[in-house]
Amino acid sequence: MKPLNIGMVGYGFMGRTHSNGYSQANHFFDLEYKPVLKAVCARNKDKAQAFADQWGYESIETDWRELLKRDDIDAIDICTPNNLHKEISIAAAEAGKMVLCEKPIAMSTADGEEMCAAVEKAGVVNMVWYNYRRVPAVSLAKQLIDEGRLGRIFHYRANFLQDWTINEDVPQGGAATWRLDAEAAGSGVTGDLLAHCIDTALWLNGDIQDVSAVTETFIKERTHAETGAKQAVTIDDACMFHCHFTNGSLGLFESTRYARGHKALYTLEINGEHASIRWDLHDLHRLEYFDHSDDSIVRGWRSVHVSDGDQPYMGNWWVPGLNIGYEHTFIHQVADLLKSLETGEPIEPSFRTALETQKVCDAVLESAKDRSWKTV
Repeated sequence: MKPLNIGMVGYGFMGRTHSNGYSQANHFFDLEYKPVLKAVCARNKDKAQAFADQWGYESIETDWRELLKRDDIDAIDICTPNNLHKEISIAAAEAGKMVLCEKPIAMSTADGEEMCAAVEKAGVVNMVWYNYRRVPAVSLAKQLIDEGRLGRIFHYRANFLQDWTINEDVPQGGAATWRLDAEAAGSGVTGDLLAHCIDTALWLNGDIQDVSAVTETFIKERTHAETGAKQAVTIDDACMFHCHFTNGSLGLFESTRYARGHKALYTLEINGEHASIRWDLHDLHRLEYFDHSDDSIVRGWRSVHVSDGDQPYMGNWWVPGLNIGYEHTFIHQVADLLKSLETGEPIEPSFRTALETQKVCDAVLESAKDRSWKTV
């Protein structure tokens, strides 16, 4: 097998999901390339070493710039807060490394444009980790849409609901709660949660033409985890927007961290002239499907258990009827990346593709700010 030497920046939640993907892909997929966990980079040496020991990384660095200088690193995987994506991505591209970046691609469309320009100028492989595309049931939805089974699309609706910030004592900033700090995250639920919904929507239903949005920040001040100072909260706690897709369908999106009882409820539904589909992350191995062409006496929603070998990705796993889970989406993305290196086909979503999601996110935030429709 051909080695693909990975240098990862960051060791948090996403660092674990990516590392598991690298470790497992070749066990289940027939691939020419094999990831080698060469180095993990983090500012805290002891924590970096502990992570390296747990996951099997060969070495550590405490400065990502030193990581980029190494000749034994092929790909830089960026699992940092959003405000570091641009600088590391551009430097990695200039160093001739493949660049694999966590979502959202950047803090803004302008930053994302610079990142795209850098990887395209360098001609390096680039990818953004929008993993929900690789849920087999969501991939099956894409297949059904592309086959024309839904016919003309009329409606797309999605939500992503959580409840973990309904407490004014939760701090902002720092390693654990940087997502509540605009300086590190750029935005709140729009970039963190709705970005997933938007990427999936663009993949399944095409481009978004314009948006009209509202946002709300329910707790106006929080203590900063690192400074201890009370300061204004400037990220969005909740966001709702509706939109027009370029195919003529209407979209409705909602995300919040203030939906008590929901830890990670991501759902989507698409209504077409012939059929409808819906999916729920809490039951991620199932795709709900309604086909109006069914005989009227048995017409109704059916639950398709996505576990058979002729369904996306599932031929690489267990026997029909046995489920896979969230972590497998990252294994699938690693496998697709490695296969793309083998075939020469571009891996998706690329930086340029992910920039389209960033454009929608920025338009949503601009619309909410001045309460007007914004063209994407």
